Amino acid sequence: MSHYQIVPLRAFNDNYIWTLRDATHAIVVDPGDAQPVLDYLATEKLALAAIIITHHHADHIGGVKELIAGRDIPVYGPHDPRVPDATQRLSEGESITLPHFGIQLKVLEVPGHTTSHIAYYSNPSENILFCGDTLFAAGCGRLFEGTPAQMHESLGKFMRLPDTTRAYCTHEYTLSNIRFARAADPANSALMDWEARAKALREVDTPTVPTTIALERATNPFVRCAEAGVIASASRHAGKPLADPVSVLAAIREWKNNF
Repeated sequence: MSHYQIVPLRAFNDNYIWTLRDATHAIVVDPGDAQPVLDYLATEKLALAAIIITHHHADHIGGVKELIAGRDIPVYGPHDPRVPDATQRLSEGESITLPHFGIQLKVLEVPGHTTSHIAYYSNPSENILFCGDTLFAAGCGRLFEGTPAQMHESLGKFMRLPDTTRAYCTHEYTLSNIRFARAADPANSALMDWEARAKALREVDTPTVPTTIALERATNPFVRCAEAGVIASASRHAGKPLADPVSVLAAIREWKNNF
């Protein structure tokens, strides 16, 4: 591990603004609210070096304009005019090198939650994934703009990353996601263990994220759509046999929307 830390700044009811920092500088991911960032920078005496954006929703970009006022810093984001303050727009396979920190992040296009959603993955030695709202611990984002097929492909990109990759999800949804996951994958004993650990963390007001790719492979029904137990639950909910993972994902995502 390098000389930096990644710390969560809390915003709204359940957002985390992930902040990569060392002794002098910070980079923030999806700052939906400027005030927690400004307070942290002032308290810790840090200079803001860059902003990273995954998608256009207001709870991820709402603080950008205030944070860049008076600062000449890059704002990385997707090719989407709904992210108006991006200074460098990024596509699949491109890479950025974070100012001051020198960390290289590769861009993954991961539509589903939105059509232009992107994520950022470091090299395996760092094992960082800023996944926005595509992946949550034991869940995935709602399909506001994309399709089940897009979400299935996007989650598949994440699942091909190393097991030890730490996925920095942007919401504290873990316990509610696990409750649904246990309905969708009822024979999965790993979920019961994860639920106990997650409850213990929340009882002392500790975040349950980042998660890891290994944990998601074991517990997340949205990446386990080829598993017999998830297929059976999705088919029961849909009232018909479901044969392929995309149909299973579509069924359980609709089920989760109203769970």
